[in-house]
Amino acid sequence: MEEKLSVVLVGMVLVHVALSSRVVGIPLEDEIRSLPTQPSPNPSFKQFGGYVTIDEKQGRALFYYFVEAHSQPASPLVLWLNGGPGCSSLGGGAFIEHGPFKINGEILVENEYSWNTEANMLYLESPAGVGFSYSVNKSFYSRIDDEITARDNLLFLQHWFDKFPEYKNRDFYITGESYGGHYVPQLAQLILSSKVNIRLKGIAIGNPLLDFGNDFNARDAYTWSHGVVSDSAYKLLSSVCNTSRIYKEVLQGTISPDCFFVISQVSEQFSSFIDVYNIIGDVCLAANNSQAAALLHPLWSLLYTAKSTTPQLEPQANGVERDICSQQNAAKYLNRKDVQQALHAKLVGVAQWSLCNHNSDWHYDRTDMFIPMIDVVSSLVKSKIRVLVYSGDQDLVIPFTGSRTLVSSLAKALGVNTSVGYSAWLVDNQVGGWSEAYGKFLSFASIRGAGHLAPETQPKRSLVLFKAFLLGIPLQQISSF
Repeated sequence: MEEKLSVVLVGMVLVHVALSSRVVGIPLEDEIRSLPTQPSPNPSFKQFGGYVTIDEKQGRALFYYFVEAHSQPASPLVLWLNGGPGCSSLGGGAFIEHGPFKINGEILVENEYSWNTEANMLYLESPAGVGFSYSVNKSFYSRIDDEITARDNLLFLQHWFDKFPEYKNRDFYITGESYGGHYVPQLAQLILSSKVNIRLKGIAIGNPLLDFGNDFNARDAYTWSHGVVSDSAYKLLSSVCNTSRIYKEVLQGTISPDCFFVISQVSEQFSSFIDVYNIIGDVCLAANNSQAAALLHPLWSLLYTAKSTTPQLEPQANGVERDICSQQNAAKYLNRKDVQQALHAKLVGVAQWSLCNHNSDWHYDRTDMFIPMIDVVSSLVKSKIRVLVYSGDQDLVIPFTGSRTLVSSLAKALGVNTSVGYSAWLVDNQVGGWSEAYGKFLSFASIRGAGHLAPETQPKRSLVLFKAFLLGIPLQQISSF
């Protein structure tokens, strides 16, 4: 009798624990106990890693890394999407830019400017084929585009909320950078049009590709103004063949004599030791795969490959102590078996994890980058979704000048007046950048001294910007910390 009673009691306890886990909504199988070389074994936040299946028949699943906010359980939920297309939000956003731990050499170090000091941060490797995300049916890789990516990202969110139901009613923001200028607005638009129960409040996109012609041609004047090319080379880019035309011709496989001549002249002047996505930064002399290089390819190879065996370069922050070879070291760290085990990650169909997917069997429709996103952004503003476009002002890939012009032109087209005039904002009594707001739902900000990966090159200024964005207040009104 006592034995039966003990069995019943144990069973009741197990049921209670299981029910408690469901109520709290924590997927215990995804909880990360500790990461190898993690500096603090018991941080004030929980972290999770694992998969969300998008298509069971095709065997398609997306990998996520989630870190709770430090000490504010009611904080909003923020999704981060790196660009490329084809680059990892885990290796880039989480471990290089603004996650709780950064990779320094072979170990993790605490990031005092982590964005999870202000929000619950969700990093998604998307689409399938990026990082640890995969499709068992490899025919999926034959053609991926913006529409497929947005659809899969929405499916991911819906299933992820089933894993973490306590976040369903949180204010939700989507953030990203680079080709995230396509990923982020399109996902936001799909959330609104699908009428799913997600409390979308705003988007923030850094150095984003929003309008191909405007953004790529802004490189011409920016390169010249920074002394990278001569007056004569700039004249050729301005009057004979500009950067957007060069890229289109390269992509179509038919390069005109005019553009070929311009390419040859510019490549003579462009040094392989100039970091195109942090023009004032030093470089790491080792090959890597960055999202900026992914965005430049194949123009990148035409202009720069002949000048160096290691054309894909990694920026170094000006005046900020950091790992200059962080992208290479991220790849080394995330390819460790013990790290993959701790993250609950696995390699499916690939030999190793890479920061950006350049495999020959993975095909993203690059003609999608010619589709302007400014109309999508406009529709979000009209729907009263807050939009922040921010730019590191030392980025040559998507220069701030083009983005600033796009935002001001959009405000004019919408008939929205300036609510906060173009002026400097401060961090520690130094200029953090300049910003301007248009009405309640549209704003632009530059981050002084930052490159294409702004949170890496200017971490504190980027965090101040992020905090102001979540609070919905002008940067000019926010103090540091």
